[in-house]
Amino acid sequence: MSFQDTSGQPLLTFPEADKSPLSIRAKALVFVDPRSRQLREELEQLAPSALPVLIRGETGTGKELLARQIHRASDRAGLFVSVNCGAISPTYADAELFGYSAGAYSGSASSRAGWFGSANGGTLYLDEIGDLPLPIQIKLLAALENHEVTRVGAQQPSPVDVRLVAASSIDLAQAVAVGKFHERLYHYLREGHLLLPALRERVGDILPLAEYFVGIYSQRLNLAVPLISESAQALLEQHSWPGNTRELENVIHFALLVSSGDEILPEHLNLPRAAASVTDIGQQLEQVLVQGNRAELSVLKSLLEQSLQRLEQDL
Repeated sequence: MSFQDTSGQPLLTFPEADKSPLSIRAKALVFVDPRSRQLREELEQLAPSALPVLIRGETGTGKELLARQIHRASDRAGLFVSVNCGAISPTYADAELFGYSAGAYSGSASSRAGWFGSANGGTLYLDEIGDLPLPIQIKLLAALENHEVTRVGAQQPSPVDVRLVAASSIDLAQAVAVGKFHERLYHYLREGHLLLPALRERVGDILPLAEYFVGIYSQRLNLAVPLISESAQALLEQHSWPGNTRELENVIHFALLVSSGDEILPEHLNLPRAAASVTDIGQQLEQVLVQGNRAELSVLKSLLEQSLQRLEQDL
């Protein structure tokens, strides 16, 4: 499944969809909205270089997918290795990241390369890099700058060629200011920087993603693929999506489970209708009537009814 723009470039891609162990949403990359198209241009400029990349974006926006796209576009021959920094054991962080030699631990008869060694020749993706303990941040920077790692229990360092792509849902500059993130590592990462906007800020991506989730979940649930009604489309585009793509996936999954016809309607989405003032709705209604948009008219009618009900309650 792939959406194309007028230049023939893929707008929605699902690499190795049948083999990937990732979640459904981690196989969809959308470049429909103008902000997403700008992001794609920035990605294509950064990908072929050896620069480290820091991806900033809210939880659920698809930062790992963007990192995988960088790796694919870089033509690096090695693996893409993804690590959740929040899941790394503080006690064994050294061994997990940099590996260990045989006999370093009781019962360890063989050596392990660690995440860093596994990504040799490829890309190491560190999700929520701000969760790394400060001492490990210092060792990480040294490994990146010197292109070598010393495994736990080893006497000599091993050469490595790793490109780092890191992600954070927080502003690392603020963490640096309070002494909770290593300043030099932050400046190292800032050589390449990508901002992944929240879903609410790239409205043009919402419907292509929704259609993708409809197609995939319909197949998994052995259902006929329903259409998303115009009124449901309008509601999807108006929602603020605090949970980003992750929330959109859940909403579509739920809609498929509760809808009975060949069309997904607003009531199937289980989304809160925005509370709006009667004046605001009136102004929007006037514009909709001029444009003749029936889908928008249906949504505004519902909002107006809710606002009138609230007024009655207040009185």
